[in-house]
Amino acid sequence: MKVCVMGLWHLGTVTAACLADKGHRVVGFDSDADVVAKLTAGRPPLFEPGLADLVRRGLNTGALTFSGDLATALQDCEILWVAIDTPVDDDDRADVAAVECQVFEALRHLPHGATVLISSQMPVGSARKLEAASRELRPELDAGFACSPENLRLGKAIEVFLNPDRIIVGVRKERDRLRIQKLLETIAPRIEWMSVESAEMTKHAINAFLALSVTFANEIACLCETTGADAKEVERGLKTESRIGPKAYVGPGAAFAGGTLARDVQFLSALGSGAAVPTALIRAVKESNDAHKAWPRRKLAEHFRTLDGVAVAVWGLTYKPGTDTLRRSLAIELCAWLVEQGARVSVHDPMVRSIPAPLGARVRQAASPIDCLIGAQALVIGTEWPEYREVDPGAFAAMQVPAVVVDANRFLRQLAAGRSAVRYLAVGAPLAPAARFKE
Repeated sequence: MKVCVMGLWHLGTVTAACLADKGHRVVGFDSDADVVAKLTAGRPPLFEPGLADLVRRGLNTGALTFSGDLATALQDCEILWVAIDTPVDDDDRADVAAVECQVFEALRHLPHGATVLISSQMPVGSARKLEAASRELRPELDAGFACSPENLRLGKAIEVFLNPDRIIVGVRKERDRLRIQKLLETIAPRIEWMSVESAEMTKHAINAFLALSVTFANEIACLCETTGADAKEVERGLKTESRIGPKAYVGPGAAFAGGTLARDVQFLSALGSGAAVPTALIRAVKESNDAHKAWPRRKLAEHFRTLDGVAVAVWGLTYKPGTDTLRRSLAIELCAWLVEQGARVSVHDPMVRSIPAPLGARVRQAASPIDCLIGAQALVIGTEWPEYREVDPGAFAAMQVPAVVVDANRFLRQLAAGRSAVRYLAVGAPLAPAARFKE
């Protein structure tokens, strides 16, 4: 099957490489000539485990090609898979128009009867808007529009794409359903078919529910800190409740970052406002999460009367483990705040080679985790890279005594907790130890 994947950042590059690996003829299109040139040479525009090898394999077999010419990329394609990463601003508002403009242009070159499959994060109603544009631009086109919400995760994108629990697809026409089924049957044994609008809304609902769960758990955790309860024990109690379950997002920890969850919360809030439908609960999710982003700052401010001149080490800077993406990273935001407070900041991340200006000139980039700790009065776990669990516990001797470790998700609890010279702080850990039942 001939597929054109439009947009070659994280979502699009993974989609194109995986489809080609399943035997489809795939052309990846992007308007950025530099991105196309690098991919043609086998170099993805960002790090994702296994992605470079997958791209090179597709290039070597001839199943995967890349183009910066839209007419060429769309020639004879049966499916245009829209996989443009929707830009968001610093307040999590999506630039939907940036995606729409590219799709409008693609409609001018789309073959008659082709299917447009939208995976970019777009508000519910976007497919209907694109359908209307198609009828206006080219009444004879007879294109079909469908929606399959993206479900990738940075650091595990290939695994998630090739081994999904199920794939959600919204369609209008039986022709499009059969075509998409043929495309996806080698990937997903289970496809949940529904209307296009239901598929669009399902993506919003999933992310909003996960965001709600995270903020709920963190509000409970902060109450635990002041009452002597341990939020990890409360989490165990919640997950053993049959009406909640073991996979629920109810663990205490850091605020969610990046635009993925927050973008859908904003979509639903805007939808409610536009339709005069009360969505107080959904709007409160962003407010609660934004407040919880300051948890590490509060803990450091509580421990030190002033941060001016305090030496702080930060392990991990990327948005999450398994990626080199710094955009929307809470660790980067924390470093910028620490510098503003006058702290002397040392940082380490196994994937980050250089830190963008102006922050890069104001922090010391250490060559190793241990080097980062030398002389530090505090350590903050910014990104939970597995390498940090391999650090010799004796490395804490490089810190000043007494020292504090701020570890929102208890990632290094076995390494740091209980050491006499270290005060260990985690989200939901009681400020004063409570009596423990001994079996």
